[in-house]
Amino acid sequence: MTYINQLSDHQDKTVTLKGWLYNIRSSKAIHFLEVRDGTGLCQCIVAADDVPEEVFEAAGTLKQESSLEITGKVKKDDRSIGGYELHASDLKVVQIAENYPITPKEHGVEFLMNNRHLWLRSRRQWAAMRVRNTIVFAIHTFFQDRGFVQLDSPIFTGNAAEGSTTLFETDYFDEKAYLAQTGQLYGEAMAMAHGLIYTFGPTFRAEKSKTRRHLTEFWMMEPEMAYYDLEMNMDLAEDMIKAIVSAVLEKNKDELDILERDTTIMKALLDKPFERMTYTEAVDKLKSDETAEMLDEMAASRKKELADIKQEREEIKKEHGSAKKWRKAQIDQRVKEIGARIDQIEEDLRNIPGWKESARNFEWGNDFGGSDETVLMMQFDVPLIVTHWPAEIKAFYMKRDETDKLALGMDILAPEGYGEIIGGSQREDDLETLERRIEEEGLEKEVFEWYLDLRRYGTVPHAGYGLGLERTLSWICGLSHVRETIPFPRMLDRLRP
Repeated sequence: MTYINQLSDHQDKTVTLKGWLYNIRSSKAIHFLEVRDGTGLCQCIVAADDVPEEVFEAAGTLKQESSLEITGKVKKDDRSIGGYELHASDLKVVQIAENYPITPKEHGVEFLMNNRHLWLRSRRQWAAMRVRNTIVFAIHTFFQDRGFVQLDSPIFTGNAAEGSTTLFETDYFDEKAYLAQTGQLYGEAMAMAHGLIYTFGPTFRAEKSKTRRHLTEFWMMEPEMAYYDLEMNMDLAEDMIKAIVSAVLEKNKDELDILERDTTIMKALLDKPFERMTYTEAVDKLKSDETAEMLDEMAASRKKELADIKQEREEIKKEHGSAKKWRKAQIDQRVKEIGARIDQIEEDLRNIPGWKESARNFEWGNDFGGSDETVLMMQFDVPLIVTHWPAEIKAFYMKRDETDKLALGMDILAPEGYGEIIGGSQREDDLETLERRIEEEGLEKEVFEWYLDLRRYGTVPHAGYGLGLERTLSWICGLSHVRETIPFPRMLDRLRP
């Protein structure tokens, strides 16, 4: 058996592909089958003169997502998907699929989410999952090449790391347990044993949120480093993001093309230092006249684009009735793309007045919300690292500066309006200070005794951060909602499929 992504190694040779029918076009004497096998798409030509009559007839009975095995000679053709096509000599039908529910016509998000198990087969979803795989591998490669040890933190935990209001509580035999919000505290313990470690696994947040950036179950990568300070922490995170972007640009050109992702900014950031500013500087930027003017210009631009693409939609719809079958398929696809873009533009136009008001009235000491991050990051073409946050809005374990008012934390915000993808800090390494913080937060000291032991026995300066895989993928793929960044998203109103 040969896979589609191996066809370049088999030019002018006879191979067998095993996969599913993605699309079919037929005439009296020829069938054009688009076949997918998980590694890519290939046009397979079944001509009446080249195959037995029963094979030609069988090809004509295939429906979308029917499974098949097809044998033929590989021919180079730059016009075809992937640059190669298969001239069939034989075909075996494995199963004729029932009428497939997901068609080229436009479907609502709720319908697609209810059929997520099938939606994953579509080209855009396929492409996003391939990029996800590249990012995961790039993360492991980055840390393994630098001598980090990958270790695992527990999913069941007896204590909260980031506040008790966002926990999923469960019964654990005769006591309460929680699904982990983070592996960080355990990561600190492992860093005291190995020096440089990272964890990578599922984490859970119980906020009742429906924003486009929120999942209740998501994957987090969290390194912890002994003898690191805030500056070293920022440098490592910047190098890691550049390594991830570089890997995706190298390995996923076809997938990014399918996603219609403009990679200009990603290519440029590889040679630029990330922007760095304090929380106070970021607040001043958010409240500035420059930001208000940017939002006004954005509103005007969106209104013009909306009028232009609505006109385009009307013009190509008029063409649909007299168009040939292949052109109708193109029109249907373009109408679908225009519909999705109209939805996004209309959402932006609804949001811009609120964004402008929120930015103008932002008060120092508040945490940035999703809209604040979006507005801020529309003004940068590289990630922004925001440091020195008000201590009151950050976790108890973050070390503070000499004023005791600012936490030595860092958030990394992705450009193009995508917002936070990394949160981290230098950790508090003084025992008495940490004990006082636990008391001030009203936390039970008993459940943190093991964590305090890390300061009793060989405490050292140390730091770490967490990268949200789905938010990172959303930015890199140019996706507007994180629900498309994980195979089966879990959200406030979504537990199935």
